[in-house]
Amino acid sequence: MTLGDQETATAPKAKDLVVLKDVNKHFGPLHVLQNINLSIGRGEVIVVVGPSGSGKSTLCRTINRLETIDSGEIRIDGKVLPSEGAALAKLRADVGMVFQSFNLFAHKSVRDNVTLGPRKVRKLSAAAAKEKAEKLLDRVGVGNQADKYPAQLSGGQQQRVAIARALAMDPKVMLFDEPTSALDPEMVNEVLDVMVDLARGGMTMVVVTHEMGFARKAADRVVFMADGQIVEENDPDSFFDAPQSARAKDFLSKILHH
Repeated sequence: MTLGDQETATAPKAKDLVVLKDVNKHFGPLHVLQNINLSIGRGEVIVVVGPSGSGKSTLCRTINRLETIDSGEIRIDGKVLPSEGAALAKLRADVGMVFQSFNLFAHKSVRDNVTLGPRKVRKLSAAAAKEKAEKLLDRVGVGNQADKYPAQLSGGQQQRVAIARALAMDPKVMLFDEPTSALDPEMVNEVLDVMVDLARGGMTMVVVTHEMGFARKAADRVVFMADGQIVEENDPDSFFDAPQSARAKDFLSKILHH
């Protein structure tokens, strides 16, 4: 699917959980997001790929307002994303975010990192938050690390804790901004395996990544960006085997044939 087909493909539907409509963003003179239209259905896994500087991470970060937008509209579960205040905090709690650099609290134990949000924001009791944290840490394969501090863990373990922390808030959608790019190569798969399990479990996900194997395995749709625009979007097999645009063909030839 190319740019011309995008308008009809991204018309909001009742089942859409995240809808970006005519979204624009500038950093000074740089137009980093140009009239972005994208709809993400419930339970859909969208993988965003493209060359460095194409706007992928900025797109991801606008969905929970870590980056403001200059114009356009973003809706999550039918509600327009507010620009600030308590309404934004409430809506942001429904959007889990996993960053490139883990962003764990260094002075808190692994367990406390995961229980903090549910206790402070969701108002869970200490006992309920602890029980939930331990289940999630087991789920991502680091249950035996709960009493340690982040610095005592490998990068792959820290990133899995970060995923558990995001899941503990019962988010409606999970955003992953290059979650494996800061990891040593041998740790990448342990994080991607957790993400594949999440995808197969029906979590709505937006994943910015350079890991094309993950895109092929877990994505419902691959969105290819270049120069601040969505150039092409399609199912993984169609995108990787028969890209429609010259930009996508060029990008894939550079990364898949080394």
